[in-house]
Amino acid sequence: MERRMIKDIKLGEVNKVAGFVENIRNKKWMCFIVLRDISGKLQLTIEKANHPELEETLSKITIDSVIEAEGLIQASEYVKLNNMEMYPDTITIDSIAEPSPIVAPKGEETNIDLRIDYRWIDLRTDKNTLMFKTQSYFVNKCREFLCDRDFIEIHTPKLIGAESESGAGVFKVNYFDRDAFLAQSPQFYKQMAMAAGFERIFESGPVFRAEKFASRKHATEFTGFDLEFSYINSYHDVMHMEEEMIAYALKAVKEKYGDEIKRLYDIDVVVPTLPFPCMDLHDVYDELEKRYGYKVPESEKGDLTTEGERMVAKLSMDMFGHEFLFITGYSSDCRAFYHMRDENGVPCGYDLIWKGCEITTGAQREHRYEILKKQAEEKGLANDVKFYLDFFKFGCPPHGGFGIGVDRITMILFNEGIKDSMFIFRGPDRLNP
Repeated sequence: MERRMIKDIKLGEVNKVAGFVENIRNKKWMCFIVLRDISGKLQLTIEKANHPELEETLSKITIDSVIEAEGLIQASEYVKLNNMEMYPDTITIDSIAEPSPIVAPKGEETNIDLRIDYRWIDLRTDKNTLMFKTQSYFVNKCREFLCDRDFIEIHTPKLIGAESESGAGVFKVNYFDRDAFLAQSPQFYKQMAMAAGFERIFESGPVFRAEKFASRKHATEFTGFDLEFSYINSYHDVMHMEEEMIAYALKAVKEKYGDEIKRLYDIDVVVPTLPFPCMDLHDVYDELEKRYGYKVPESEKGDLTTEGERMVAKLSMDMFGHEFLFITGYSSDCRAFYHMRDENGVPCGYDLIWKGCEITTGAQREHRYEILKKQAEEKGLANDVKFYLDFFKFGCPPHGGFGIGVDRITMILFNEGIKDSMFIFRGPDRLNP
């Protein structure tokens, strides 16, 4: 008999199911098993007098063992779990589980680093399953949004021959007879696609940053969702594309998983209104000082400080009643050389802050070869990025784009740390599992 997912089982019929044992109560006359697969849970009820041949099998089953069972599914008002149960005729043990090494004493929470040591066990919880179902759905809805608008999905190389972006924080690897680097972003190749005439592209893939941060939001490898598109009038077109995409994806998430997120995490998924509010960085600092007494030295006002970023969550809610805030007006010293600059030398770009955490840097890119070359020279990168500069010698339309950290989106949505929000976390001290 073909296995059915628990969500697809048929009442009044014999079904075959398989999954992990979440709970077992093996009594003298009866045995009750709660079986869990990725789609749901089901109670198995075994009357031992009717199935003495199952006695030995039942005695071997432990929590987290993997079993298969075939039997009749019946409705039952006495079973709290979906008001149904299976009466198995056969039970097969696929794998017997040893006691879990990450079970904490009652009322305590297991250390996150120990849980990551045994991440495959940690991921079996209802909360983690929901988190990654939601993450997958969010990304797929972003992909759907873009494909409906004629974007092409591309896959750029992660081994590159030159240091990307600022030239700092890159992983160097041996590549046969020379050095190579792990890509800090797909930025150069996204723009190459613009020079190729693809006009609208996106990518979801790994990003590498060799930075020794130890915060709740940083990792050395994470998943980025990037896009780039041509024939924009300004970076405001980029901001508009992003806010529409995020609102579209969050609306879908709320409709599909909002009730479960509320039940398991006690979090309300808020679908943001459009347009997102926007402020100049200098105005942000003025308001933070006026409202909350937060001051920073003039020398630091070209970029958003970590504390300022955190306080933006309250500022945005107090001023606009909105969880999201676009911030513009960053100093050119704090932005990448490929950001276009206006007549005053201010980068034509933005950061997007969600609940006090940056999730995006976006901008209109400089597509004019001579200006781009000059800006690279200012950063001391002209020789390192010569291959990239060549993209703009043979014609390139005006364009812009942004990148979202998928793991940060997950972290903020579920109010978790970055270690909990990634399938497998990578940090300066973490290379396993």
